[in-house]
Amino acid sequence: MFHFDYVGKSKYFFIASLSIIAFSLIFAAVFGIQLDVQFKGGSIITYSYTGDIDSSSFKSTVEKALGDEVNIQSTTDVSTGSKKYVVTLAAAKGISSEQQTTLSDSLAKAYPQNSVKSESINVVDPTIGKEFLLKSLTAVAFASFLMVIYVGIRFKKISGWSAGVMALVALLHDVFIVFSIFIVFKIPLNDNFIAVVLTILGFSLNDTIVIYDRVRENQRIYGSKLTTAELMNKSIIQSLTRTTAASAAAIGALLVVCAICVVYHVNSIISFAFPMLGGMISGVYSTIFIAGPLWVRWQEYQATQKHKRA
Repeated sequence: MFHFDYVGKSKYFFIASLSIIAFSLIFAAVFGIQLDVQFKGGSIITYSYTGDIDSSSFKSTVEKALGDEVNIQSTTDVSTGSKKYVVTLAAAKGISSEQQTTLSDSLAKAYPQNSVKSESINVVDPTIGKEFLLKSLTAVAFASFLMVIYVGIRFKKISGWSAGVMALVALLHDVFIVFSIFIVFKIPLNDNFIAVVLTILGFSLNDTIVIYDRVRENQRIYGSKLTTAELMNKSIIQSLTRTTAASAAAIGALLVVCAICVVYHVNSIISFAFPMLGGMISGVYSTIFIAGPLWVRWQEYQATQKHKRA
């Protein structure tokens, strides 16, 4: 069986993770955070068309007609083959009927052979967007809180509350990795971000619970024959196959989804699938290299403090 000192080498993994988190925060501070209309408010207009239209030219035409910057996403309906452009205008005010008419006339004039038609127009009020963002973050915080309570109660025999807190630290690590992907790759934060985070919390916690379960079982079998670090290393190695196999299947499926989205230009799905892929990889990493070793470090610290008091 392959042996590796996960706990002994943990400081290198801690440094690597902290470096990624620091980089993401600095990147966000320098380049800013893009919020989609679901959180910032604005308008979403979907246009269908035939033939080929250059995205840069389409964006330039829309911005000239509206007098404001917009985001453009191209999508293709795989079943019908119809092509669409989704225009996102993040602004405090929604698009007026006069602007809609002006925009439609400009597009019809610029692309007379492409049958550009407005499919739908959705307007999000900025106040509603902020409330949605707040409620989404509250849902993430509440889910994390419940996870700590669950781990604390289930693993009381191995200092469950500290195990729960260390699992939460690993989960926060995964959230930052997902956040980094959105920031670095210029993906606007939207409801996909919340969906990815909540999904990753579940996957990552499940992997961590598998390792904690092995720790509890090995503690019952070996008692004081193994140190806390040896106990954790043994438990991680025993759980490695199950943890990586289950996650590898999900990662493989996401790779296929991302590839299909790139081929067919399905941007609305890839903005979920790609961050999800990074989050899944991070979940495996944090389970093996963060949660367990961090719990051991805390147990060793507690033992040292207890020895000093004695």
